[in-house]
Amino acid sequence: MRIPQRIPSTIFAVVLLAAVACTPAGKREYLSVAAMPPGTSWYVFGATLSKLLEERLPGNVNVEVIARGGGIGNPILVERGQASVAISQAATAVWAYTGTGSIYRGRECPNIRALAGGLNSVWMTALLTEDYIARTGNDTLEKALTSRRPARLVMKPAGSVVPVVADMLIETLGTSRHDIISRGGDIIQVATNQIPTLLRDGRADLYIESSIRGHPTVTEVTTTVRMRFVDLPQAVLDQLKGPGVKDTPMPQWFKGQPGPTKAVDMGTVLIVHKDMPDDLAYLITRIVCEEKDEMVSAHKAWADFNPAVGGALDNTGIPLHPGAERFYREKGWL
Repeated sequence: MRIPQRIPSTIFAVVLLAAVACTPAGKREYLSVAAMPPGTSWYVFGATLSKLLEERLPGNVNVEVIARGGGIGNPILVERGQASVAISQAATAVWAYTGTGSIYRGRECPNIRALAGGLNSVWMTALLTEDYIARTGNDTLEKALTSRRPARLVMKPAGSVVPVVADMLIETLGTSRHDIISRGGDIIQVATNQIPTLLRDGRADLYIESSIRGHPTVTEVTTTVRMRFVDLPQAVLDQLKGPGVKDTPMPQWFKGQPGPTKAVDMGTVLIVHKDMPDDLAYLITRIVCEEKDEMVSAHKAWADFNPAVGGALDNTGIPLHPGAERFYREKGWL
């Protein structure tokens, strides 16, 4: 039996009140953590959180990682009760909660709530090939998308937050996918593992990605192709920033970065349904905040998480679950 949002009250008596388990013998209960496919930092986070939860829940409770979804889909999984907990970008959590943009129009998620925000930074970045810059003289993102010789843009397929942000970026610069293609450019959406080959073979000029420190695809691209990170225009930064989304430069981490790059930090937040029992939301929040060292040992992307501000709206983007709010207030952090 799978119950993604509600755990029987008997289980909470065991977990949180130290009572004796009284669920029927042999009955299995399941919690699910929506992350991303194996190999991603989100999958590692989800697997680590699942392990910590299983250590603290009764033996008849299994916690599984949903190894699909992502920034766009995970809020919808929580809203529909198809995941108990999910990792989301703060930006997409806000868009889902408010029904903003075409991706969530008619698919609003008003019932999602935050447990902890600011888990790690995820910067939306743009890179041009040095070959394209030398060939056209287009050395900024504006020129690459609006000139008479537009770039061939490569990025992830639908389902990722990248195409959504790319469309917002393109629109903010006063153009469109159709217009770029009509001027000789292209929009190429492929699986992540195909992107380096397209750039190496000269079949793409511009790469837009959601980057973290040590991002494997960005690292491969920048070490095998002569690339240059370009700043996001201020108009784009102004359009994207808001609760949970910060206008923060990405530090100089990759080859092809002459210095910090103007970018937007889309943030990362852990979300649940508003109907999750308060005690379970409290427990998960406590684990995430008090077991930070174990999270960091699993993946260095979580090193910058500061539990003391994990409940701040600037980091969550959406309202806290009451169970999480109780935890932060008890700690004196709200």
